[in-house]
Amino acid sequence: MSPRRTVSLVTLGCARNEVDSEELAGRLSAGGWELVDGGTEADVTLVNTCGFIDAAKQDSIETLLEAAENGGRVVAAGCMAERYGSELAEALPEAQVIGFDDYAAITDRLDDVLEGRALVPHSPRDRRTLLPISPAERGSSDVHIPGHGGFADAAGADGTELPYRSAIPRRRLTGGPVANLKIASGCDRRCTFCAIPTFRGAYISRHPDEIVREAEWLASEGVREVFLVSENSTSYGKDLGDVRALEKLLPRLAGVEGLDRVRVSYLQPAEVRPGLVDVLTGTPGVVPYFDLSFQHASGTLLRRMRRFGDRERFLELLDTVRSRVPEAGARSNFIVGFPGETEDEFEDLVAFLESARLDAIGVFGYSDEDGTEAKDHRDKVPEEVVAERVDRLNRLSEELMAQRAEERLGEEVTVLVETVLEDGVYEGRSEHQAPEVDGSTILYGEGPAVGDLVRATVVQAVGADLVAEQDEEAGEAGDR
Repeated sequence: MSPRRTVSLVTLGCARNEVDSEELAGRLSAGGWELVDGGTEADVTLVNTCGFIDAAKQDSIETLLEAAENGGRVVAAGCMAERYGSELAEALPEAQVIGFDDYAAITDRLDDVLEGRALVPHSPRDRRTLLPISPAERGSSDVHIPGHGGFADAAGADGTELPYRSAIPRRRLTGGPVANLKIASGCDRRCTFCAIPTFRGAYISRHPDEIVREAEWLASEGVREVFLVSENSTSYGKDLGDVRALEKLLPRLAGVEGLDRVRVSYLQPAEVRPGLVDVLTGTPGVVPYFDLSFQHASGTLLRRMRRFGDRERFLELLDTVRSRVPEAGARSNFIVGFPGETEDEFEDLVAFLESARLDAIGVFGYSDEDGTEAKDHRDKVPEEVVAERVDRLNRLSEELMAQRAEERLGEEVTVLVETVLEDGVYEGRSEHQAPEVDGSTILYGEGPAVGDLVRATVVQAVGADLVAEQDEEAGEAGDR
């Protein structure tokens, strides 16, 4: 028998990183590694880092150092590790560093680390490559391989060639009725403030048959809501030759037996076509939820970001959505203090937020990022001005989100129960609330279990959160 090898997997950052960690967990489990929780001493601690903004990078470094202090060997993976490679390895000798191209051979890489062999720092590159699947991964009973038994080779059901090997192991790490489902990776946009394309690579869509197969597996595991994640979901299918691929995929996923909610993240406003709005607002099982990447509302500033749209166009899009489904959810993130941001441009953003009635608002102060065009822009906004604008917009956002929540008083909602807080009190999410990034709903009722969808009426708003009471004799919503 092989010696017992244990690994603790720590995930930082976004939902896309969470999926990556479950894929790493699948490969490691199939390769004979035993996954243990963070409170258990492990042979190796694998930290899936985030490298999006300065605060996330600092959090990643602190997590790596803390893991090293706790003993055992430490390996850095994820976006920060991929982005900085040999530079991170030199600056942080406490950890070994691997890149995305090491994931297919993660069991071998950790074996090397455990046996004291130093890893060679990597150089990032485009990853339009076939990822080999080992015999152990194919034969493991506790690991799901999306597409296994039909799509393990680089071809779809219709004979079309896939851009990469589609069979990727996955092992769920958290359980529960909600799961992220990756539909693509990478990004082909070149926003002047964003470094993601430099380390995540070109945009690569997964084949729709493969995605549906994975959704079927998730449903068999008790998942009732899938949250579709990617760097840019509205670009899905362009590299497969079908700009309407997302519109076609969503009804297929909504038809998967056992799934009751399909939610999409990260929509580019300029790419939200009328047909996509129709599907998102008119397909049973597809949540009318719009996670729109506005970033700002001033047309002139957006052009400098190399983006499209302005306040009027964005409000028109929101009005179109709400004319179809008045209770539809909408959220976005915004960058304050981008180089050259004038008072008038900032006030344009303020005016937009005051009119947009968004359910959730994220505010970030601009900071220079390596490898971005904006880093070399002149007319940088002074740090104290950026801080003042961030503070003002945060205070305004909290007030506006609370107002939007109060507008939902008396509204009938369907709550997906995720936690039993105490007898008769539950926590979950209504359709306009995405996991982790938005608010939640406290539900008062009798009889629901985790995973149930319960019809209820909103009776109170607490900031962006809601309190709702179960409708009498409503039963469970979403039964098929």
